[in-house]
Amino acid sequence: MILSKQKPWEEILGYLEGENSVFILGCNGCAQASGTGGPEQVKEMKSKLEEAGKKVTGSSVVDFLCEKALIKSRLRSKIEPIKAADSILVMTCGVGVQAVAAAVNKVCHPACDTVNLGGSRGEWMGSERCLECGECLLEYTGGICPLTACTKGLINGQCGGASQGKCELNPEKDCGWELIYNRLKALNHLDKLRRFIPPKDYNKMMPDVETMATSRWALERTSQKEKA
Repeated sequence: MILSKQKPWEEILGYLEGENSVFILGCNGCAQASGTGGPEQVKEMKSKLEEAGKKVTGSSVVDFLCEKALIKSRLRSKIEPIKAADSILVMTCGVGVQAVAAAVNKVCHPACDTVNLGGSRGEWMGSERCLECGECLLEYTGGICPLTACTKGLINGQCGGASQGKCELNPEKDCGWELIYNRLKALNHLDKLRRFIPPKDYNKMMPDVETMATSRWALERTSQKEKA
């Protein structure tokens, strides 16, 4: 289970500045359980965006947005509405946003931040990973997480040791920022590299008091102790 929360409305609207139309994508898995990206939340987001003057070309709720094959399969019938949109607003955790950005050749905006639950979740065959940093940066990096794609977790560009597109620490691994550059270039959004991203607030990478007071937290901790 990956817990997420919706970003502030002003932040989401800021991502869509200069765009006239958007396609909304929700997730029936963890996001639905979190109350951030299920059918009800997608419907609510559609109404808010239309009230703000945005045209919503369509929407869809996929069972699990962390599965790229499933995303491609479920969106085959939505090709035209997606093409008609300037971008896709993805209402799910960081993993889902990354998977959608990898599966669909379209600008993808994150509508949620992933909440830290104090552990590691969501290990699967896909290459997408989320550190549950509580402050998703995927808007500025083309849907590729700099914290996980870059071995050093750099958030404002590659280090001086990267060579020929490969990581300094692991020559067998692609440089995360090389991947980000190429993705942004393909989307014609290299201008986003001019934005300075402030240092991470690592307090957000710790479970907050409200989360630890929930029954979900208690069940998760109990499960981890039983496995130990």
